[in-house]
Amino acid sequence: MLRSALFFAALLALAACGGSDRVAAPDDTFGHRFDDGAPDVRETMALAPRDTTQDYFSYPAVVDTLHVRPAPLGRMTDEGVPVEVLVKGALPDGCSQLADVEQERAGNLITVTLTMQRPKRAFCTQVVRPFRFYLPLDGRYQPGAYTLKLNDQTRPFEIAAPESES
Repeated sequence: MLRSALFFAALLALAACGGSDRVAAPDDTFGHRFDDGAPDVRETMALAPRDTTQDYFSYPAVVDTLHVRPAPLGRMTDEGVPVEVLVKGALPDGCSQLADVEQERAGNLITVTLTMQRPKRAFCTQVVRPFRFYLPLDGRYQPGAYTLKLNDQTRPFEIAAPESES
């Protein structure tokens, strides 16, 4: 019994040590989406359309995690690869919504501002609402090192060069 338990533990350890062929986690995989039923129970959100008859307070969205997800190198063209960002955060109440995103790119620095809105004079339930937001970055990215600054978080990322065919 002890011998089979040790064998099973060693097998698990070997599986966990996988090399470059290991499968990426879904949150780190370009194009992967959890529309409903994400394991972290975050609601997948899109930007809410602004109601022009309503006045809003606007704030930077509260972000706790960023996953920068470049497309696989197989999708590399002369212009580079597309990149998307999985943003995880939380809205502070039942009325707040993701409202707007602005992107600016200066060389290898990408600055993104994600805002949320809350209607003025609204009575809202005080419940924290965790969210996922999938953001495709504008343009394509050549191999190299980049820095993403989204609200108050900074995340370096790299686009690998495709292996040359010999």
